[in-house]
Amino acid sequence: MSARFLVVAAALSGLTFTSEAQAGGADVGGYFRVAARPDLQGGNGRLGYWNLYGRLMNEGSYGMLELRYDILEPQPATQSEWASLHVRVEGGSIANADAFNGSLNSFRMSQVFVKSGNVLIPNVTWQLGTLEYFYGDLGLYDMRPATVFFETVGLSAHYQSERIELLLGLGDSGFRRYGLQYNAVPTAGGALRLKPVPGHLEVGLGGEVKLETSANGNVNGHYQTPDITYEDWVRGEVGESFVQQFGPELSDYFPDPERRGAFGWKGVGYVGFGGAGPLVWNNLFFSVERVLPEKSVTENYNGTEFTYWVHDFTDERTVVNIGNEMQLKLVPHRLDAVLAGWYGLAMDGDNDLTPSDWDRTYASTVLRLQAYPSERVHLLVETSLAREVSHNGRTYREHADSIFANTDGRPDTRGLETGDSDSRNTWQGKGGIVLNPLGRGIYSRPSLRALYGVQHSNQNNAFGNSFVETLDQYNDFEAVEQHWHHMLSLETEVWF
Repeated sequence: MSARFLVVAAALSGLTFTSEAQAGGADVGGYFRVAARPDLQGGNGRLGYWNLYGRLMNEGSYGMLELRYDILEPQPATQSEWASLHVRVEGGSIANADAFNGSLNSFRMSQVFVKSGNVLIPNVTWQLGTLEYFYGDLGLYDMRPATVFFETVGLSAHYQSERIELLLGLGDSGFRRYGLQYNAVPTAGGALRLKPVPGHLEVGLGGEVKLETSANGNVNGHYQTPDITYEDWVRGEVGESFVQQFGPELSDYFPDPERRGAFGWKGVGYVGFGGAGPLVWNNLFFSVERVLPEKSVTENYNGTEFTYWVHDFTDERTVVNIGNEMQLKLVPHRLDAVLAGWYGLAMDGDNDLTPSDWDRTYASTVLRLQAYPSERVHLLVETSLAREVSHNGRTYREHADSIFANTDGRPDTRGLETGDSDSRNTWQGKGGIVLNPLGRGIYSRPSLRALYGVQHSNQNNAFGNSFVETLDQYNDFEAVEQHWHHMLSLETEVWF
């Protein structure tokens, strides 16, 4: 954790404690992870590409502090009004453990909101600020598939009783989505959680809608440039095609964009059950989302800059995710297990030409076993199996010389393929010794781990690396063929 991060966190904490409401309580929570993983195979310190293979040894450095201050302290066993301030600072860099070396630029104030309860309506909590709400976690993947209002700042009302929770919210998602190219994205939605048998069965259903309009003259709105083709866009040759067709002297007559609107939505579902026999708890999550389209692209051809809009090329993208995680006590006080699975389907109705992250299927399963020789010394074993399939042709390179499988070592000009296989199959295994000062439990923290990890993939060098990828690099450097990736890790993880 960088010194600057601590200074900022301390400053924020100091601000809360100097508030006028001195009678209120305050607390600080957080999460940190850091690892030493010398990668002797040319990698970047992660076993594989992403969390589809399980989060363990596939995630890097991370730090988070969450501060809460009771502006108006709640009174126990009453329905008195109360209010609290919440601030979260988080980011993905720790000094000496990653390429950014704990830079403050890697951190952000990700959440700030005020909660106030029992104002106007009993048992209702009002929240003004950032509004993220989720049903639970896929712990082995570090994912939250059933989430609403992730991008939204606004106002929500949350009613809660022993058997029912109801959340309704309204706000704007434009700044999180577009940053400096901000355009208003009004967002409305909600989430319902029912607990027919508290502690044994929960059911949830929620969703959100996003409606984005384009005001006249707003360059950050949605538009489509007419008379350009999808293939020229993905190849970056829109300007070249225009000049070849009409001549460079007509570049000033490049077509003007036509105004568009955009509509996105998301639906989420959740079923949780447990507390029977060896089953501690099972979480099943579901989400389906129609993603808002992209905006503009800028190309430079022979010194002339062409800017064009691509709404109609990106407005039919839908993503489905299903995740399940089951926690089991196989042998009380001796052996625990967590079994998880994740399935994703990305569909792009505009694209039948080229491989893309918006046109693929991915699925995996992860099993973690943790044995307890003693209260605080544990043995961990984890294995995962994953398959990723491209819907539009070959995108994964299986061999060191796969670059020659494409025309002249470049993406195929007809299919725009970038590899020689349409699928990536990956297996990972991890194991080692865990010290848990707070005792037994797969999710007991803090956790100090000494691990060995191994991965096998049909893709060559299937991990973050700096090996050759282009024909000119192939001519200058030796090609490397390796489908196995081995790594040792000394790491710690804590939340509080």
